[in-house]
Order: sequence, then C-alpha cells, then structure tokens
Amino acid sequence: MFYRRKFYIVKNEFIDIFNKHFLETNLPNQLKYGARLVGRWMIPHSDTTTEIFAIWEYDSYESYQEIEKNVRSDSKHLLRIKEWYTKHGGREYVFKTFFLEVRNEEIHSTIPYE
Repeated sequence: MFYRRKFYIVKNEFIDIFNKHFLETNLPNQLKYGARLVGRWMIPHSDTTTEIFAIWEYDSYESYQEIEKNVRSDSKHLLRIKEWYTKHGGREYVFKTFFLEVRNEEIHSTIPYE
C-alpha cells in the first residue's frame, strides 16, 4: 500500500469555500479514478488559520501515479478547477491570499504488517 497526506494551512475565512470545493469537485474526481480517501480532518492552527489534511490510500506508488495522471488529464475536471479559481480571484490570488502552506507527502506506517 501507498499512503499520502495532502496538507493545507488555510485562512479561516476561506475554510467553508475550500471544504465545499473538496466535496463537490476534488473528492468525486479522485474517487472516479480509484483513489481511496481514508479521511479528511481539520484542526485550529492559529487564531486566523486552520490546518486541513486528508489521508489517501492507493494499492501502490505506481497506482497513485496512474490515478494522478488520470485526474490531471480529465478535461472536464480541469475546467471545473479553473472556473473555481476564477470565481475566487484566480489561482495565484487564492494561493497568495488564502493558503499559507500546501504539502503533498508520502507517509509511512510505524506498524509492521505481515
């Protein structure tokens, strides 16, 4: 198995917008191509920001790469993403204004599996 954590530090005023976008746009497209969501959580980061992160599971790193390739080449999905960014001021504006940090990282279990 391959696991990844998608991690964001988001300004609080953008949380509802961002969570809705995840539920309506990103989650369905990831699931469509075979990604498995373990869960998605948020915790306070500071008085003005929140940490939001999701844990995803894949059969293998190669499976993850294939799913990501499919997600990133889905023209209807890319159009929805572009429209969402445009609605909120553009990609550069959203990242500069509302996201303090974004990471996509492989995570490893500390429990040995047999």
